[in-house]
Amino acid sequence: MLDLKLIREETEQVEKALARRNGGFTIAPLLELDKDHRKVLADWEALNRRSNEISDLFKMGKAAKEEIEALRNETKEIKKRREELEQTKREIEEKFTLQQLSIPNTPDPAVPDGPDETANVEVKVWGELPKIVNPKHHYELGADLGVFDFERGVKLAESRFTVLMHMGARIERALMNFMLDMHGGKGYQEVFPPILVNRDCMIGTGQLPKFEGDFYKCVDDELYLVPTAEVPVTNLYRDEILEEANLPIYHCAYTPNFRREAGAAGKDTRGYIRQHQFNKVEIVKFALPESSEEEHEKLTRDAEAVLEALELPYRRVLLCAGDMGFCARKCYDLEVWFPAQDKYREISSCSNFGDFQARRANLRYRPADGGKPKYLHTLNGSGLAIGRTLAAILENGQQPDGSVKLPKALVPYLGGITHLQKQEKSSPVEAK
Repeated sequence: MLDLKLIREETEQVEKALARRNGGFTIAPLLELDKDHRKVLADWEALNRRSNEISDLFKMGKAAKEEIEALRNETKEIKKRREELEQTKREIEEKFTLQQLSIPNTPDPAVPDGPDETANVEVKVWGELPKIVNPKHHYELGADLGVFDFERGVKLAESRFTVLMHMGARIERALMNFMLDMHGGKGYQEVFPPILVNRDCMIGTGQLPKFEGDFYKCVDDELYLVPTAEVPVTNLYRDEILEEANLPIYHCAYTPNFRREAGAAGKDTRGYIRQHQFNKVEIVKFALPESSEEEHEKLTRDAEAVLEALELPYRRVLLCAGDMGFCARKCYDLEVWFPAQDKYREISSCSNFGDFQARRANLRYRPADGGKPKYLHTLNGSGLAIGRTLAAILENGQQPDGSVKLPKALVPYLGGITHLQKQEKSSPVEAK
């Protein structure tokens, strides 16, 4: 969340920054609640002072006889009024907290203006686009090669759940191990967190309360299935004070992820692109404020390195203010090429959140000079979304004979298998 002191002292600048986002966000209701809250506090403190004065008069025997009855009645009124104010104070604080948590991060000055993805800026393009005549979609290839079983996924759960069969399951697992190994080699310490998290975790990383309804929640517990490993990993150090000497901290984590995506009805319902359950490797950083921009560039390169190792053409896009996620201060999207769609599709978002998440999750560090603890900066990115990576490998590796050439980097993880090849019995030949 935003710094309340900043909101109070630089109201106009904060409003201008929020106006760059495509959402009609304003801090006016928050400031009004802040004003009401401070007035209630002032009234409550005034009543406390008067109550203490009366108490002292009785203790010291200074209350005049003719005033005793009036003072006792006043004490009763003070008690009644204080109870009313405490109730009002609680109600205002609840509204204030909800309002504060509903305001998004302010965009970095380097972020371009624009209402939606049409204003995003292409920063970099990598790789040669494959020349494929009449390319098939990944879901067509996956069905032919026995990689996906969409029908049985629906039978076991509902639409947008998929069963990976045979080599599909092996490649998905190989991709997970390959990504974790790559990031581990660059200093990211691996974490395997719970896939159920409490509400405080979801609030800490900004999923709640703004996007209530987009996630799967346990009926009998206040626990949520993780929508991304960002949630448990970022909250590892919630309410802790880290030492400056230990920063930056790098983590990588694999988790299955679960999203209802209530706001995405009708989008990519066919294929393996937008699932309710999907696998992903996440990279997360905890950094000093003065180095977070540099760490953001390095994190983005670490995600790009996975795409390059897998020989997948991609581009890097700097998101405009109107297309950025709720918590992001600056965000790059990495988009991988899909030949059958004849366009790039998002496969990773690499974000610098500044101290936005840190304030929500109370993530702080103690400066080396022993000064007052400060909020650190958090960053994360998909490194990568495994299902989308599998889909991209199928489309970019498709051959004229219907087989799919696998990236060289995956071959050691697949026991030397280099191609997926169509078979009459709908199970792939493990060709070497």
